[in-house]
Amino acid sequence: MKVLNGLSLTQNAIKVLEKRYLKKNEEGKIVETPHELFKRVARSVAAADLHYGKTEAEVNAVESSFYDMTTSLDFLPNSPTLMNAGRRLGQLSACFVLPVDDSMESIFDAVKNAAIIHKSGGGTGFSFSRLRPNGDVVGSTKGVSSGPISFMTVFDTATEAVKQGGTRRGANMGLLRVDHPDIINFITCKDENTKLNNFNISVGLTEEFMNALAEDRQYDLLNPHTQKVTHRLTAKEVFDLIVNHSWKNGEPGIVFLDRVNESNPTPHIGSIESTNPCGEQPLLPYESCNLGSINLASHVTSESEAQVDWQKLKDTVWKSVHFLDNVIDVNKYPLKKIEEMTKANRKIGLGVMGWADMLIQMNVPYNSARAVELAEEVMGFIQAEGKKASSALAEERGVFENYEGSIYDGKLRVRNATVTTIAPTGTLSIISGCSSGIEPLFAVSYVRTVMEGTKLIEVNPHFEKVAKERGFWNRELMEKIAEKGTIKDFKEIPDDVKAVFVTAHDITPEEHIMMQAAFQKYIDNAVSKTVNFPHEATPKDVEDVYLLAYKLGCKGVTVYRDGSREEQVLTTGKSKEKPQAADAAHSQKIIPRKRPEMIKGSTRLMKTGCGHLYITVNEDDKGHLFELFTSMGKAGGCASSQAEAIGRLISLALRSNIDPDEVVNQLKGISCHQPSWADGGKILSCSDAIAKAIEKHRTDGKKGNGNGHKDTSAIMLIGACPECGGAVEHESGCAVCHNCGFTKCG
Repeated sequence: MKVLNGLSLTQNAIKVLEKRYLKKNEEGKIVETPHELFKRVARSVAAADLHYGKTEAEVNAVESSFYDMTTSLDFLPNSPTLMNAGRRLGQLSACFVLPVDDSMESIFDAVKNAAIIHKSGGGTGFSFSRLRPNGDVVGSTKGVSSGPISFMTVFDTATEAVKQGGTRRGANMGLLRVDHPDIINFITCKDENTKLNNFNISVGLTEEFMNALAEDRQYDLLNPHTQKVTHRLTAKEVFDLIVNHSWKNGEPGIVFLDRVNESNPTPHIGSIESTNPCGEQPLLPYESCNLGSINLASHVTSESEAQVDWQKLKDTVWKSVHFLDNVIDVNKYPLKKIEEMTKANRKIGLGVMGWADMLIQMNVPYNSARAVELAEEVMGFIQAEGKKASSALAEERGVFENYEGSIYDGKLRVRNATVTTIAPTGTLSIISGCSSGIEPLFAVSYVRTVMEGTKLIEVNPHFEKVAKERGFWNRELMEKIAEKGTIKDFKEIPDDVKAVFVTAHDITPEEHIMMQAAFQKYIDNAVSKTVNFPHEATPKDVEDVYLLAYKLGCKGVTVYRDGSREEQVLTTGKSKEKPQAADAAHSQKIIPRKRPEMIKGSTRLMKTGCGHLYITVNEDDKGHLFELFTSMGKAGGCASSQAEAIGRLISLALRSNIDPDEVVNQLKGISCHQPSWADGGKILSCSDAIAKAIEKHRTDGKKGNGNGHKDTSAIMLIGACPECGGAVEHESGCAVCHNCGFTKCG
């Protein structure tokens, strides 16, 4: 832990801030400290008080209050606010929903608007339920509609092209009602993991469908253009298809659409048709929402028997509601329609992080009845105080514009149509040094990779404290725990400690859902949470959880079965080989040749669209190609890690006596969106550059000392973090790297 101007940050937090949040100049050099970042944000957000008659002195006091709240890490706003408040871009919202109506003009307006939002750092949700089905006749041209899935690929391609400048990646939610005629194709549209990678998809389940499922009968499919019944499907067969695909790779998720609209605060304005990419924020078309999270880990008393610090929590809630309402006023919206709708409803989403840490400090197991009770107590308190704070703002500033006719009309004067949301807090929780959202610990101990491949063992600070106090701390044990992540099988650790320090995979799916449902009771919007399943879970297990979620009042569910996506790397432990009946040929393992102490080669500069790529090719003492290394100049991130991975795989192939021509044939001609031209002709991609460097090395026959860097680690596993190579954990609907802060929610 480092203390910078009174701000306590872990090394990981500093790394994430430097990589993603702090200002950089045109050369990419950091020109802002964490202290200055929080000062910038507090000053910008507090300035909204000037619109409501506050004096300069009063605004300065508000700024100081916001600064203290964020630098103490008691509360943090969503990432776009941290990144952009007080800067030229000034776009502070994370969540948007855009309408997609049944016309070519509306579809491509949505594509254009989504690109603008992604460029500004936001994520977008769409309902494709209004689009006529595949094969339907288009009246104006007498042509045939290609259907929702076809148009989703257009959105996906546009998102891929934008990439949000490397700070936040474009993410989309695609939702289709279960009664749309193309629902079967939608459920199966991500069967191949290479398709629609910038989309999460969810099926909107209606009450009519759930009733048909319970009664084991058919239900109607409706053409959204004509509102006529096209045909009928058996609800159980459709539900089984959803379940099996969710079991297979985590998608589609489900959203209980009618339940979402039961709590729509402004039904007179319109129906909610979709959510943001992680599902926690149902929004009307053109709405945006500003989110923030209270760090519950810092709201526990320091007494011998730790308890919730209710007074501090109340103070933080009130300041947080004030902060988030101000964000609506100082925000620079990407579209005028979004500004108008957002200011008319003034939705905010105050949530929590550090929930698992709070339970640990209070010695309460996550998977216990007491934890569920405490969840309701804590979130009920936050909801109640949040409404009071919004009501106080309403007295001072006025109710939201669409208040008349809303669910509050005549009952409670409030400033904000919604107040609470549980959002993913991937990078925010890393900055705060706490557990993510309402998730359990992802690991008690894990391996973190730092500069030049050095491995560090990271141990949960609460566990380290307990282990030292109870006398079972030692480095060797921590390393063993890092391999497994969980402590449940370690005999040297007392049972009461094991009970408290449970991880996501120690907890049953039913216990995950019970926790989600406990929080949902006191949430205006919805809850982003991942229900983790072990690899050996069955589709029936997923079905049971979906039905339990419906029964307990959840608004949606996201599941993830460990190892179900081909690209997954286990965050902890070593993957187990699946037993299979291998024939004789497969049972013979190829053992790569060992590397001699000294080796010779040459390094060649290849100019690629990603920057200068230095490729070192080394030979053994007989002149045979032996290994290959790459270095991407000053560039880093995905391109550098991918080039390094290719080099390691080539080295493994060469040391296993694979013909170099076969390697060249596999790589040559692969193209990317950034080709380059050099003296030797066109370089289509980094892969193409590596293939051509091998060819040139063999043709030139030049020898010399290779300047490649040391091979310090094993082959990069498919699915590792694309920026640092670290392991990726699935939580709150996102893939999160706890090593560098990379998140992908699409």
